[in-house]
Amino acid sequence: MKAFEWKKKGSFYTLEGNSIFVIDEGNSEDVLVILHGYPTSSYDYYKILPELSKKYRVIIHDHLGFGFSDKPLNYSYSLIEQADIALQLWKKLNLKKVTLLAHDYGTSIATEILARQNTKQISLKIKELILCNGSIHIEYSKLKLIQKLLKNKYLGKLTAKLSSFTLFRRNLKQTYFNKNKITDFELKEMWLQLENNNGKRVIHKLTNYINERYYYWHRWIGALEKTKIPTKIIWAQNDPIAIPKIGKLIHQDIASSKLYWIENCGHFLMLEKPNEFIDLVLKK
Repeated sequence: MKAFEWKKKGSFYTLEGNSIFVIDEGNSEDVLVILHGYPTSSYDYYKILPELSKKYRVIIHDHLGFGFSDKPLNYSYSLIEQADIALQLWKKLNLKKVTLLAHDYGTSIATEILARQNTKQISLKIKELILCNGSIHIEYSKLKLIQKLLKNKYLGKLTAKLSSFTLFRRNLKQTYFNKNKITDFELKEMWLQLENNNGKRVIHKLTNYINERYYYWHRWIGALEKTKIPTKIIWAQNDPIAIPKIGKLIHQDIASSKLYWIENCGHFLMLEKPNEFIDLVLKK
């Protein structure tokens, strides 16, 4: 699917003065909200949306700074603020009860939301949680060089300025187990969305989420340890960044969790192994 075709499927909502791109498909009373990963967008789910929307009303938004959403220069892009935006959007859509699926960057937004729910700061009921390949236990993450450079206080802005499709293509392909499962066509459409609204100017700010995972470690790991929400952990076994050990630790953290593996699969499991991923998301 071309990026502009994906854009035509969605709509825009204004939250805190910023325009947020939202996909909202399906007519079911069962609602699935999705928090996508870094540095991509809701487009990660284009392969599996048709099947998921047969069972759920599926709502995916581009986080601020990503995809087709606004990318303001004067913004901190804290995961705390990304959680604010997600919760405001869901409130605007009048959602009361949801299944929450989060991948990569989105898993830390999810843990912030859990921290608030555990202390009864929000009324939204999360009936099921699905966590996928996010380096919540950041101490075990195998960060790529480009991530280390982008999050660096001094080198981040320059690295962002020098970033290119060639660099993006090489780094994203390296996260796949089977490199033939991602095409140059898909990569170009992803890059177009990253560049949209002058996105290169803020990519280094977005990458600060890695530092926040250290800073808020006790808050977010604590939220997992306290939650009683039934949780599926769906983990790609060959992820070179969010390694299997992280999935196992999250399984230990959440008493009410079940751990499922997708073998011969890298970081973007919904793109590399879409059918297996769908089966596990829908598994009872």
